[in-house]
Amino acid sequence: MTELLPTLPEQAPNIVDSSRSDEAKLPALEAALSPAVPAPMPAETRFLKSILFGADGLRVGWSIALFLGLTLIFIGIDFNLAQYVLHGLLHIHLGDANALSTIMQEGLQALAILGAGSICALIERRRLLDYNLRGPHSLRRFGEGLLGGFIALSALLGALMIGGWVHFGANDLTGLAILQFGCLWGIGFLLTGFAEEGMVRCYLQFTLTRGVNFWWAAGLVSLMCVICRVYIHNPDVWGIYLMAALGIVPCLMLQVRKSPTAGFWQAAWLTSTFFGFIHTSNNGESWIGIFSAAAIGFIFCVSIRLTGSAWWAIGYHAAWDWAQTFFYGTADSGFQPKGHYLSTSPSGTPLFSGGTDGPEGSLLVIPIILLTLAFLLVVYRSRAIAESASPTAQPQLS
Repeated sequence: MTELLPTLPEQAPNIVDSSRSDEAKLPALEAALSPAVPAPMPAETRFLKSILFGADGLRVGWSIALFLGLTLIFIGIDFNLAQYVLHGLLHIHLGDANALSTIMQEGLQALAILGAGSICALIERRRLLDYNLRGPHSLRRFGEGLLGGFIALSALLGALMIGGWVHFGANDLTGLAILQFGCLWGIGFLLTGFAEEGMVRCYLQFTLTRGVNFWWAAGLVSLMCVICRVYIHNPDVWGIYLMAALGIVPCLMLQVRKSPTAGFWQAAWLTSTFFGFIHTSNNGESWIGIFSAAAIGFIFCVSIRLTGSAWWAIGYHAAWDWAQTFFYGTADSGFQPKGHYLSTSPSGTPLFSGGTDGPEGSLLVIPIILLTLAFLLVVYRSRAIAESASPTAQPQLS
């Protein structure tokens, strides 16, 4: 026992030292097990990121600039290649007033818009269908749009015929040629619907809705008016001024009231004015034709709001152009078609007949546009209310 007692004091410090060393190791062990904290982002990087990105991803201005820039680049590439190939092999000139040329031209534009939209969707981490192409009953809405466009154009031609402002002649086609040209023009104007609605009512309308306000919309609309005044030597561009003026008060009221739908309607005002703006370059376009293009563009935006997608607008657009170009054989925004079923010729004052602009250049197109708006409000708004009130819709809504 006496031999063991002296060893105890020597062993005690070792025990204490061992416990202290373990405690000293704990912070290092916790640091090793804890996730690594990223290094702070440099101020320059934070500044650049704040310029390019917002809470909803890539900022709207950059998205629009990227989309339009890529679209112009792809259209330039596609048209140069097409001119070389088609002219050399098939002797087809883009811009000719025939069905094959229309298919080629509209198809190239649709491909360019599809390519630009795909790249933007990849950068924005979205899907192409996100750009106003989702929604219930897409195929049904597309079919209803086709029927609506044909009926609306037929009603306009009927009013012009009753008033004596258009006369029908002999059929231009017979036999299988009717089916052949009908299918070719149908393909061409389906591509027109996809190209123009894909650019304006799908990508631009969707993207502007998530970030535009009244001041940006008013500034861009004013810029288009200045370009029309200074650079576009067309005495009928004041159809653009009319559309621009009609949207000022409603959009400003939405901004002042901070309405949750303000972004959509301000974007609709901007895209509709833009749609009329791009029609100022068409040959034979009157001020009524330019204004009616902008006005029907707004109606298409209303259809997106009521149906949940742009499919109704795509169908209506395609059927309207097909009916006036192929079925009735009228001019289309100054475009005189070759290979149409019926033959018509304007008569009397262009203010009512439409003249070289076609039926959409007639003053009677405005009541047709208003009737289309009334149809959308009565039918699709009533359907939306009925679906939301049904017992099966309540769990989905909640």
